[in-house]
Amino acid sequence: MAGIINFRFFVHIALEYLFTLWICFLLYKEYDYVATMRLHFMASQRRRVEQFTVVVRNIPHMPGHAVSDSVEGFFKLNHPDHYIGHQAVYNANKFAKLAKRRERLQNWLDYYQLKSERHPGKSSTVKTGLFGLWGGKVDAVEYYTHAIKELDDLMTLERQKIIKDPKAILPVAFLSFNSRWGASVCAQTQQSKNPTLWLTDWAPEPRDVYWRNLAIPFVSLSIRRLVITLSVFALVFFYMIPIAFVQSLANLEGLEKVAPFLRPVIEFNFIKSFLQGFLPGLALKIFLYILPTVLMIMSKIEGYIALSTLERKTAAKYYYFMLVNVFLGSIVTGTAFQQLHAFLHQSPTQIPRTIGVSIPMKASFFITYIMVDGWAGIAGEILRLKPLVIYHLKNMFIVKTERDRGKAMDPGSVDFPETIPSLQLYFLLGIVYAVVTPILLPFILVFFGFAYLVYRHQIINVYNQQYESAAAFWPLVHSRIVASMLISQFLLLGLLSTKKAAKSTPLLVILPILTFAFHKYCQRRFEPAFRKYPIEVRYAPCNKPIFQIAY
Repeated sequence: MAGIINFRFFVHIALEYLFTLWICFLLYKEYDYVATMRLHFMASQRRRVEQFTVVVRNIPHMPGHAVSDSVEGFFKLNHPDHYIGHQAVYNANKFAKLAKRRERLQNWLDYYQLKSERHPGKSSTVKTGLFGLWGGKVDAVEYYTHAIKELDDLMTLERQKIIKDPKAILPVAFLSFNSRWGASVCAQTQQSKNPTLWLTDWAPEPRDVYWRNLAIPFVSLSIRRLVITLSVFALVFFYMIPIAFVQSLANLEGLEKVAPFLRPVIEFNFIKSFLQGFLPGLALKIFLYILPTVLMIMSKIEGYIALSTLERKTAAKYYYFMLVNVFLGSIVTGTAFQQLHAFLHQSPTQIPRTIGVSIPMKASFFITYIMVDGWAGIAGEILRLKPLVIYHLKNMFIVKTERDRGKAMDPGSVDFPETIPSLQLYFLLGIVYAVVTPILLPFILVFFGFAYLVYRHQIINVYNQQYESAAAFWPLVHSRIVASMLISQFLLLGLLSTKKAAKSTPLLVILPILTFAFHKYCQRRFEPAFRKYPIEVRYAPCNKPIFQIAY
């Protein structure tokens, strides 16, 4: 009997090896394929502005020299054969506000012109007072035409003022080179003896630039990232604190303290039972709904200059939250604080055993989770009920012109910060339970099958591409899939160590080592192509600055 039991455990171990080898094989092939496509895209004959452009930040202040003069002198001296010119970045916040105001006025003008065309015999009027609530009535078309003309003159003066003011130039610039080789050398080398000055990097494509973070000083960047790292750690492990605070306000006692005048209404049995059953869950849902937005704000505070980088960093934060609070939090009972306390006060070797024991007992919960959150989420993605409701609300209250209608109908782009971590969580569930409780696998396979069909359709036919990152997300996806395999191996090791086949667990020790070695090999083999541009191929030169049109 003992021999049969040991044989069954050896089958689990053999299947873990089989799954790991198969996933590693597919990951290697996919990494090779994605890296090859990326390099072909970079080396294509079509010239892309970001392939000839480098962004330089932390330009040092030189007494008696303007920022533009400093940039011109420095790069003509150090890159004389390939540097063409540069485009300075100006602090034009006031001009941007005027531009937004002009856009609103133009929209109102289009609305009243369209209204006049539809009703030729009826002229539209508008009040000249604050917000159009009072004041004398004038012809709407003439009023907005005159307002736009005055605003155009003001914008022209503001633009000339910015260009002539040396203080308006920020310590950042976009450099243009006559070849991709020259841009590669500048972007991938240290320019100054002081590594905190003249920081160069590949410029994001024009659609991908996050302009507000371009001029953040080096020291401020370091402080910001340290603070945000600590904040994310606190949010991940102590997220129950803000939820408990919100729910305390949402329950009956909290409402009565905040709004005593509602006490007679709250005492009705129907309202009381509704509030007790509905408000706490609503508070939790609202928190989880705004969580991606909060994480995106944190990433912006960190100071990254590309929207694609902001979304990658936000996706990483959201994945850590899902891993700790959905996966580990559902397996290990107790609050997040109790889990953290338990993990900190026990031997690290006991953590896989503690979690591994709970894994088989939570299989039914995760099957329900996949059906409710995963399958329903995919159905919601294809139906897009929330954007549909928002569109009709905008169409009812906001839309006045075709320009407004176009903005209201804009589907946006794929929500990478929330979508990718969710898909990675489902993959983690599949690889963890593939050997322990294989009954969960069909539910995962159905989910990924639907997800493939739905997102393929949405990307091709629905969403608009916001930027082109050339598969910059893939190294992070690869790393988290490998992390999922390592987690599944350690948890299986912890689970088997509690069974009668404890002597067979050393056979699993070598598997995480091989998996980690595979990951490091893939990093050295493929990841440099995602961080740097190779200069092996000679590219045709470009003799005209191309940043002036794009940026």
